[in-house]
Amino acid sequence: MSQSKKEMMNRALSAMTINIGKAGVNDNVIEEIKRQLEANEIVKLKFAKNIARDKDDYIDEIVTKTRAKLIDVRGHVAVIYKKKP
Repeated sequence: MSQSKKEMMNRALSAMTINIGKAGVNDNVIEEIKRQLEANEIVKLKFAKNIARDKDDYIDEIVTKTRAKLIDVRGHVAVIYKKKP
């Protein structure tokens, strides 16, 4: 990663936010995250409060399937990054 965590968090302020609702993570959500990462490199994932206890499992699944890097988690929001090829 050529950018520092601080720089990436600043970029994340204006990044696309994908809401993860009570249905959790499915193939459609993964594909949308991949599209947004390809377009923007940084994506925020906002988890509904009622699935917050499973948030870590969802984050692991998303990071694995998208081959992205987890930058930060604050409350119900995670920031992931994937460098453009």
